[in-house]
Amino acid sequence: MAATRTRVRRARRRRDLRGRLRRHREALQIRYRDGYGDGYREGVQSGLQNYPIRFEGTSIVIPTYNQLSMIKMCVESIFEHTNLPYEIIVVDNASTDGTEAYLRKLGGQVRYRVLEKNLGFAGAINVGMMMARGSTIMLLNNDTLATERWLDNLMSCLNSDESIGMVGPMTNYISGDQKIDVPYTNIADMPAFAREYNRSNPSRWQRTDRLTGFCLLFRRELFEAIGYFDEGFEIGNFEDDDYNIRVRLLGKSLVMAQDTFIHHFGSVSMKALGDDRFQEVNHRNQQYFTDKWRNPNEWIQFVRRKSALLEGSAPDSTAFYPERIVVQGGGANIYWIERGQRRLVDGVVSFPAVRLSQIDVKRWPVGDPISVGEAEEKWRGLDGESDWESGVVQLRDGTLFYAQNGQARRIVSASVMRAWQLHLKPARTISAEELSEAEEGLPIIAPPLLKQGL
Repeated sequence: MAATRTRVRRARRRRDLRGRLRRHREALQIRYRDGYGDGYREGVQSGLQNYPIRFEGTSIVIPTYNQLSMIKMCVESIFEHTNLPYEIIVVDNASTDGTEAYLRKLGGQVRYRVLEKNLGFAGAINVGMMMARGSTIMLLNNDTLATERWLDNLMSCLNSDESIGMVGPMTNYISGDQKIDVPYTNIADMPAFAREYNRSNPSRWQRTDRLTGFCLLFRRELFEAIGYFDEGFEIGNFEDDDYNIRVRLLGKSLVMAQDTFIHHFGSVSMKALGDDRFQEVNHRNQQYFTDKWRNPNEWIQFVRRKSALLEGSAPDSTAFYPERIVVQGGGANIYWIERGQRRLVDGVVSFPAVRLSQIDVKRWPVGDPISVGEAEEKWRGLDGESDWESGVVQLRDGTLFYAQNGQARRIVSASVMRAWQLHLKPARTISAEELSEAEEGLPIIAPPLLKQGL
């Protein structure tokens, strides 16, 4: 009987002990959750407060997808060979090879974002540029290796002339004029070659019509004037050609820094697609590029002639955007664009607004609000403006123009019409003689297509 009472007391003590331990653990979990929540909220507030703060350095944006060994080598080479102030931003396109765990282990050495799905090269680059805080921005492929004095030389070139828009180095593997022959066959011998090659020499800076996107350096002001990459170029290819054109339209030069070399393993992510898929992606992006621009050199030359007459270059991409349209940024607000201003529309329009990035929208200064009725009337050309103040016009051969403030502005392509919803506006057919009555304005180009809120 005594033994039974003893067992009961021991069982009761064990239950009491387990109960105390359980309540202790629950209390600790509550304290942890509360502390984590407080810390998270403080971190978010700190991030929001510090995000607008820029620093005098370079934001190196690196997109990556399932190339863990490559991103490791790339990041380590930057650590080893970069002396100027910089930050590294890695944007991971939903890799499944342990890239996220590697980035997490780097702690504060690298800022990173892991995407929920693969947004392609342009999509990842755009996320990185949105995160960038440097006074200069570099876009860098993950299958590259930095070398001695690489950033010093590129910065010297970029800062030598305000008219330079973007700078790119030379390399061993690329399409176009930036490829050079190299003496090494073993990657272990590459640093010695680069050390001798990377001797700053302004006489070796050469202007070009095309820089490939494996390594691009430019000022933040250029990004703010041009905006994001076009995400209509899926996975990769031709998005850098598109950006080159937009830079040159602003009157800025592209320069090859032939005194700077970095190693490029070469199209690792694209090769991983396989030949059939690669050809499919390449063909699709080439067609998208052609539909968007038709003959880009024609527009570049026209803008150069126009700028020479005006004694200046276009300040930003809005010079090539139409007016008397409605646009929407990342928020719910809809704006009417007219006379170089954005006016908040009071009400819901019956036609689609054009989605733009916040950077694009904010280039237009804010004007007085406008009622939805007035905006609708203006958009449909029912407000009594003269023929050359607003509307789509076309010659009998189908050539399209946009009438705006007394000017006839050539619409670059049919895809530009769709991008701005101009195909929904009423159009009138005119003769060449009637067209000659209007001043010829800058052409209208498409805004970059964005598949995410930026």
